[in-house]
Amino acid sequence: MDLSSVRSGAVDRETGQLHVVLVLSAGSGGIGAHVRSLAQGLTAHGVKVTLCAPADSDRLFGFSRTGAVFHPVEITATSGARSDATAIGELRRAFTGADLVHAHGLRAGLLSDLALRTAGRLPGLRPQTPLVVTFHHALLATGLERRLQRLMERRVARAADLVLGASSDLVARARELGATDARLGPVAAPPLAPGELSHEQARAALLGPGESGRPLVLAIGRLVPHKGFGQLLEASRELLGGPGPVPLVLLAGDGPEAAELRERIAAEQLPVRLLGHRTDVPELLAAADAVVISSRWEARSAVAQEALRAGVPLVAAAVGGIPELVGDAAVLVPAGDPAALGGAVRALLADPQRLAALSKAGPAQAETWPDEAATVAQVLSTYDELVQHA
Repeated sequence: MDLSSVRSGAVDRETGQLHVVLVLSAGSGGIGAHVRSLAQGLTAHGVKVTLCAPADSDRLFGFSRTGAVFHPVEITATSGARSDATAIGELRRAFTGADLVHAHGLRAGLLSDLALRTAGRLPGLRPQTPLVVTFHHALLATGLERRLQRLMERRVARAADLVLGASSDLVARARELGATDARLGPVAAPPLAPGELSHEQARAALLGPGESGRPLVLAIGRLVPHKGFGQLLEASRELLGGPGPVPLVLLAGDGPEAAELRERIAAEQLPVRLLGHRTDVPELLAAADAVVISSRWEARSAVAQEALRAGVPLVAAAVGGIPELVGDAAVLVPAGDPAALGGAVRALLADPQRLAALSKAGPAQAETWPDEAATVAQVLSTYDELVQHA
């Protein structure tokens, strides 16, 4: 993208270089991969990027290797008076000379807004630095925590100059909350490197003696409540007792629910095996006969994108942005219905023609998605617009 159109605005007067600050909170999972991709793409376009995130996230995502300046800021997942004050002070330092701030997630958006508002000479005076906030998740908490999150959500939606929603329902939610401007901002999952193992080799690496004929169903994700893996275990009951070898569900990921899920699998003798944290996702996809997503909500699920790109048939709960993402290239079932989920997986595995059709439909659907380059170009276009207005 040609940045000459913005260089006469609020950009660095000496270098003519647009300076953008990206802000990310702790525990951001797939969002971290997106922010890394965004930072790398922006710097390739000649943008000066400062990336603010917790120190350990640089080890996980390699932010400092993108060409961005990494500025450690400990933005915790939950609020704390002392930790928030420290983070706001660090953000104010990082925002010095910035032309635009782009925060990812509610916590990052809230603290970025507070840092901007307290950066002026008078309390509450906000500089004319545009704030973009990307909404990546729906609110799934309950009780008091949900009420507090809704207050934060409303505050951030109204404070931002632009809200980008990772799915259409998030855009609608931002508008409902009173956002000045809300638009769809798709999050492209960076393509995985191709695996080195064939389907047979990948299966052999995962199956034990006497298991060679079992169909493999793959689920991937952090073991947390909103991923719905408890319902996946319930759904796996539908795979028992049918003709032929019992399918095996492989669950790759770790998290706070690991012990509970492991105990339940053993106590109920379910056809599920926990694999723990894995870095060989291409090989897991190569081995799988199907992928399943049981989440309570997803925006543009990275797992769905990876499965369809790899041509692995997908069965998913019809939640959030998944239906618009996959179109007709996956089997969708009602949310919160384990019997329907398990039944759909069983029926799909028993239908070779349907499996073959979905294997072809997945890569074709993936071709319709914006790639990383298109995502960066879209974001740059919004930056250009906002800086010009500022």
